Amino acid sequence: MMALLALLEDYANGRIRRERVFRDHDDFLAHDDDWLISRFRFPRAVLLDLCAELGPVLERATRRNHAIPVQIQVLTTLGFLATGCFQRELADRSGISQPSLSAIISVVLNGILNMVSRYIRFPYTVREQAEIKTQFAAMSGFPNVIGAIDCTHVAIRAPSENEFAYVNRKHVHSINVQIICDSNMTLTNIVARWPGSTHDSFILTHSSVGNRLNAGAVRDGWLLGEFNNIKKSRNRNNCFFNIIITCRRQWLPPETLAPH
Repeated sequence: MMALLALLEDYANGRIRRERVFRDHDDFLAHDDDWLISRFRFPRAVLLDLCAELGPVLERATRRNHAIPVQIQVLTTLGFLATGCFQRELADRSGISQPSLSAIISVVLNGILNMVSRYIRFPYTVREQAEIKTQFAAMSGFPNVIGAIDCTHVAIRAPSENEFAYVNRKHVHSINVQIICDSNMTLTNIVARWPGSTHDSFILTHSSVGNRLNAGAVRDGWLLGEFNNIKKSRNRNNCFFNIIITCRRQWLPPETLAPH
C-alpha cells in the first residue's frame, strides 16, 4: 500500500511522465454542405480553399507522428467562432486537448488576419471604381456607386471591462461591425473593433475608408446605405421618394456640412 501511495504521489507531482493519448479525428468534411454551414458557416468548397490557403502556415515542421491535421485546426477554430462553444467541449468533439485547441485558435486567427489584405480591398483606383459604378448602375439604376455600406451587430458575452460600452440599442452586448461590399457582394472593407454602443456614422468617420474619402481619394463616388429616419408617406410621390432615399446614402465631407 505504501508503494502504491508513493507511486500516486510521484504521478501527481509530475515525476512520472503521463502517457499521451491520441484519438482519431472526425472527418468533418465528409458531411454535406447544410451540416457544415450550420456548424462552421461555410460550405465544403470554401472550407477546402481556406485549408489550402492556411496549410503552409499551419503545417509546422515536427517529428511527431500525430500532428493535428490542417482541416481539424481550421474547422475547430471556425466552429468556436461560429457557435461560441466552450473550448473543452469543442476539443472533446474534435479529438484534441483543450490546451491544444487554445493554441490552434491563436495560430489560425493570425493566419487568417495575414490573408485579409489580399482579399478585402477597397477600390481606390479609377479603373476599379469605374467598373463597380457601371455594375451598380446596371443593377439598380443608381449612378456613381462605389459600394454598399451598413453596420451589423455581432453578439458577444459581456466583457469584464467596460461592459456598459458593449450594450447596443437593443440592450444586447455586441461588437458593431461596419461592412462595405461591391455590386457582386464581394467584401471590400470590414471594421470590427468598436463596441455595440458606437454609432454607425462614428465608425465610418473614424475608419481608414472614411478618412480617405474625406481626403478626396474618391471623386464622384457614393456609398449606398440604409436610411430609416424618414417621415410617413402622405401621397404617391412621397412614397416613391421614401423608397429611393431608404436605399441611398451619400458620403458628405465635413466641409459640405459647415454653415455658409
